[in-house]
Formats: sequence, C-alpha cells, structure tokens
Amino acid sequence: MGMFARAGAMVGALGLVASLALTGCGAEQKKAEFVGATAPATSTSPGPAVESGSPAAPSGPPLTVSPADGAKNRPVSAEISAVLPGGAKVSAVTLATASGSRVEGRLRADGSSWVPSKPLKYGTRYTATVSATGADGSTSQGTSSFTTMAKPRSMISSGLYLFDDRTYGVAMPVVTEFHPGIPKKDRAAVQRRMFVQTDPPQPGAWHWVANGTQAYYRAPEYWKPGTTLTVRIALAGIPLSNGRHGNVDRSATAKIGRAFEMQVDNATKKMTVYEDGQVVRTVPVSLGKKKTPSSSGTMVVMEKMESTVFDTRDDPDPANRYVTEIDFAQRLTWGGEYIHAAPWSEGQQGRVNVSHGCVNVSTANARWLFGKTKIGDPITIKGTERKLAPGNGWTAWSQSWSEFVKGSAVPVPEGGETPTF
Repeated sequence: MGMFARAGAMVGALGLVASLALTGCGAEQKKAEFVGATAPATSTSPGPAVESGSPAAPSGPPLTVSPADGAKNRPVSAEISAVLPGGAKVSAVTLATASGSRVEGRLRADGSSWVPSKPLKYGTRYTATVSATGADGSTSQGTSSFTTMAKPRSMISSGLYLFDDRTYGVAMPVVTEFHPGIPKKDRAAVQRRMFVQTDPPQPGAWHWVANGTQAYYRAPEYWKPGTTLTVRIALAGIPLSNGRHGNVDRSATAKIGRAFEMQVDNATKKMTVYEDGQVVRTVPVSLGKKKTPSSSGTMVVMEKMESTVFDTRDDPDPANRYVTEIDFAQRLTWGGEYIHAAPWSEGQQGRVNVSHGCVNVSTANARWLFGKTKIGDPITIKGTERKLAPGNGWTAWSQSWSEFVKGSAVPVPEGGETPTF
C-alpha cells in the first residue's frame, strides 16, 4: 500500500502467512491483510530532542559525519551520526535541504545516531551539521552534504495492525507485516527502525515469525489498563539484501482499555470471564470435536462481525462443508476459529464438543460477550487435542516471555527493552 489508509480501512489480502491448513468453523481460512494507520500530525522519532541552536565556535578536532560528505544515492531512511572524541556527547544536529528547509528529528536513546522524524525526500541534497561537547568542555563540529537516491522500483510492502485513536484490549500486540518476508540477515536493521513507546513506560520486545512475514511487539505481561501505545514503523527507503526497499513509514497512537480476559477449560466445557481481575460471568461452551479440535493457547480477538456467513464449501472433507448464517462472530485465528453464537448446539454447550473448531456459546452469551470485548482482548483455551500454531492469528502470547524474546533479531536485555522516543 503506497499511502496511509484512513483509520479502520482494510486493504487487500496479500497472503503473508503461509497456508496453515488448519481446521476452523469460520467463513474462510483467512490470510493476514495489510492494514494502514492514519499518520499523526506530528511524526515521532526515538530518543530525546537535541538542541539545534547556534553552537559555540569549535575548539576541538573536526568530526567525521555520516553519511559522508559528497555521498550519493543514500537511502531516504538515512540517519545522521558522527565519530566522536572520547567522552564527547552530541550537543546539536541540524539537517536541511539546499533551500534551507529544516528536518526535525531526535537522537536515539543510546546516542548512536540522529533519526529524522519522517523519511527524507528522494533525489534531494541535504546538509548535516553535528556538534559535540567533550568532557573537558571543548567543542567539535562536522558537516556533510549528501544526496538521496531516486525512488526505487522494487519495494517491500508493509502493514501495521494499529490505528490512531482506537482503544484495544490488554493483550493487543503491535503487529507488523511484510510482503515478501524480511530476510533473516536484514531483520536486525529493520527491527532497529521499529519504534514503540508506552505511557506509562513498560518493557517490551519484538519477535519474528519464522518466515519473516510478521513481527510482534509485546510486554512480559499484558499491557497495563490505560496505557498509551505510540508506534512508528520507520521503514520507508530502508535497503534490504534482496534488492528491495521499504515502501512507507507507518505511525499510530492508540489506547489500551480495561482488563478483560476469557479463559476456557476443555475439561469443564466452561468459559470464565474476568473484568479488572474479577469474575463477571461463567459461560457454557462447546469446542471443536476430536476430528476438528479447537486450538489450545492464548489468542486475541482480531475481528468482530455482528452478522456474517460461514461458507466452507471448499473444504476437502465433505462432512465439513456448509453455509450458515452466524451472529456475533469474533475471529481468533486466520485458520477460521471464532467465538460465536451457536443456537443449534445450546443443548451440548457445557457438556460435549460438537463444533468444527470454534468456541460455541448461546446467542444470549454471544451477544453479551460481543458487547463487552475489544480487539486485542485475550482468550486462553486449554486442554484440547491441538496446540495453537505460531502465526495462526496474533500469537504473540502463545509463548512464555523467555521463549518469546528468542525471536528477537537483536539481543534483549533481561526484563525487556524500554525504548523511548
């Protein structure tokens, strides 16, 4: 997608998740879809702002600035850095076009580089000036003029499942998607351009699915209710080893709502519903029968449809083919598992499993749940014959924290990273 979509828009299924071949009672075994986000009025970038006023006259050796002076064909994702004398810290960075237009930006939290707040323009000449102050009070300065590359023809498509001004459940991961997938050797560089800020601050980490088509960001525990998530996936122009470049930057600022959690135990055929830590309802359920079991694991609500049609006439097993109108459907997996009203199984709910993999509940309970849940609310199912497959839905919570951080492309400090803008 070449431009930001309006909040709530869903843009073409691009087939990012390999065919899962998983049983589900849903309308289709849906593949992931790219989702855009409305760009905020003010772009964000990592780390504290750096003063851009007139520095004192340099008294130390000149700085070597990157990109190098005279460099051409630099990517529009270029960051500004400099080789600093021992103990020196950056005191000012300016970046401007030949016409004098200034580019806003901020230092990374570790001070390693200065990141423009939005992609640079293609085919444009820029001049960067970096000033630094040493521990002894001496000042150094360096200047570089460079030119960005023309817009590349081969780009990688990206998506962000988060929208401005939306409120999500406490298990909502930050979900990014790529088509084609990011090569393994490029993931660290891409991950360093994916910024997440939480308010109040909470540690977190990224995890890549095996084929590189998705990456999830989550905290060690569910988000604190009331958290603000500010996300910038700053991939426009980033070069990859397969000759492609990132297509756009995507940004979103969203809220986390109250704590709402559903826990389903196959042994009792019951769902226990918690709100802010208190049990608010116990719901009889019917899960997938042995031939088409429900997935065990922690999933999140990804999509809600008050009314839809499940059409499984393309299922290879004739016994699983049907067309049925469904009310109060809430998608849990790409493979077609939902929570939904099933008036035809109300007699079996709480006693025996008869579904094709979905969580069947009564119409009254389905209506009640539909009115309470948000996208990103978690549901944990345990005790079934099948384990939730990684990537079959937003599976960020299907692993322990210690296992989750192993999927990061860069080392994760104990307890998680605490990135700042």
